[in-house]
Amino acid sequence: MKHIKYIVFMITGVIFHSCSDDFLNPLPETAVAVESFFQSDADVLAGVIGIYDALQGVNENTTTNIGDANRGVQFEHLLTEHRTDNTRNATLEGSKSDFHRYVVNANNVESEDYYQSMYEVIFRANNILTFIDVADVENQAKYAAEAKFLRAYAYFNLVRLYSDVPLVTEVVGPTDNEALFTRIPEAQIYAQIVEDLQEAVNVLDNSAKARASKAAAQGILAKVYMTQPNKNYSGASQLCEEIINSGNFSLESNYSDVFYDELNDEIIFAVQYVAGNSAESQSFSSEFTSTFRQGREDGQNIVNDNLVADFVAYGGNRTEVSYVTFNTTSEVAKFLPEGTDLSVTPPDYGLSARDAGNDYIALRYADVLLMHVEAAIGDGTSTTDIGALESFQKIRDRAFPDTAPNTVSSVSKTELLRERRVELAFENQRWFDLLRFGVADQVLSAHAEEMGYVFSSRALLLPIPAREINISGGLLTQNPGY
Repeated sequence: MKHIKYIVFMITGVIFHSCSDDFLNPLPETAVAVESFFQSDADVLAGVIGIYDALQGVNENTTTNIGDANRGVQFEHLLTEHRTDNTRNATLEGSKSDFHRYVVNANNVESEDYYQSMYEVIFRANNILTFIDVADVENQAKYAAEAKFLRAYAYFNLVRLYSDVPLVTEVVGPTDNEALFTRIPEAQIYAQIVEDLQEAVNVLDNSAKARASKAAAQGILAKVYMTQPNKNYSGASQLCEEIINSGNFSLESNYSDVFYDELNDEIIFAVQYVAGNSAESQSFSSEFTSTFRQGREDGQNIVNDNLVADFVAYGGNRTEVSYVTFNTTSEVAKFLPEGTDLSVTPPDYGLSARDAGNDYIALRYADVLLMHVEAAIGDGTSTTDIGALESFQKIRDRAFPDTAPNTVSSVSKTELLRERRVELAFENQRWFDLLRFGVADQVLSAHAEEMGYVFSSRALLLPIPAREINISGGLLTQNPGY
């Protein structure tokens, strides 16, 4: 059951979307329009919900005043999973196939859309912070914390994918190019992310799963601590333990329920969608179907053989939920639309394959448990920490219930990375895991050679979209090698 829908009234879309080509500009054409809108607590709340709407993105079957450019998280699998050894596109044609072949250029439309979408989140958050005094006094801290959480979430995605990016933390004028287009060093961006998330941790509670919460902020902050240039493993460990000890979350006994019983006990933060409603549904589920089945014409998230091998050896009951094999091709099964029946030939994907309602899971408890192990390992190669082993064993016991308890005496970094791979496959974590574990170059070079691709270290960063560089008048610089 959906507890919140990211519905934004037309005026909200008009206010938060700039009609100019300046996608880094959080200011609408007239500040008067914004000021006239924010008149009450209800207006500010509508604006806060509007930030989630930007994160959700626009279904490709929907025409709105925002436009198709703002796809939110719906194409994130292209920028993450497809650039790993997990998945690939079924074809070698079109911009969506650029990612798995490591040939993304500055004109790639999906990368551009994602970049714009994350800044749309940031713009809307900055507007809320500008007009926060309009809200009732008792709600101001919560609304501000939500806005900062979402701003931090967007910047965390941007800095990991593009490195140095413009850091805009307030509403600025449309001609303030220096503020809008100057790339800021990673360390400074991470400092802002940490500051925003710490405020969210201090202010928010755990009453929501589809909106920002204390645990969501703690979990994302833990990952930030282990990703930022100056690692803070002890801080990450403490945050994970606070989530674990809160008693608010637990692993679902049935792995399938994690993805189809929405907002279950394992979910910490999810972006919600509604099936069959083109204004509120997502279309990324249909991207996972192939040419001979209902849905997309190109077929995406074809599972690579080496991931299949890991599932066979280490997947346990996660395997049948995660992918399905047709003839010689394995394809993603997570997040398939409601009404899917893979037992028939050809498979049936229900009435709304391109209007699916599956939520996008941004953070779940299993991820936190595995981060707890990662923090215990730190800069080392393994851990025997009792608490970390307990966290790891919980994941193993669920995956292999027939042999539980699956007692472990130590966990190596290699074992942890493999466990994260099969537990979180197709949830857009693998790319960031490889980077965080410091093995991206090694793993992806070997993968590219196996697949016949050409990989270079420049591919560890996406190019800054050429369109943004052009509208900046050259002030916005490009990443090395592009």
